[in-house]
Amino acid sequence: MYGVATDVRVKAVEPDRRILVDWDLRDDPTEVEWTFHPRSDGTFVEIVNRGFGEGDVAKAIDSAGGFALVLAGAKIWLEHGIEPNFVLDRHPDARVSPPGAAAPG
Repeated sequence: MYGVATDVRVKAVEPDRRILVDWDLRDDPTEVEWTFHPRSDGTFVEIVNRGFGEGDVAKAIDSAGGFALVLAGAKIWLEHGIEPNFVLDRHPDARVSPPGAAAPG
């Protein structure tokens, strides 16, 4: 949809508890951990992205914003069945067509 992809290596999956991956293996790998904390009113999801190098402040901030956006979109979709279109709304000109499909317009 946007012509963007990254390589990920799954390191651990503990159902209902944790997912741990190495993220962005080709370009600048970091580790991402999702932990799920049960609460009486639902589940609290915490995402930690670690392993940034010296001078990677902008990348860390961009990563935090990206994961927050995806998590917010997932919450809206799971709880209300609404497709939030956050990426499309934020980057309307970045959409690409799949091979053989008509260009978006």
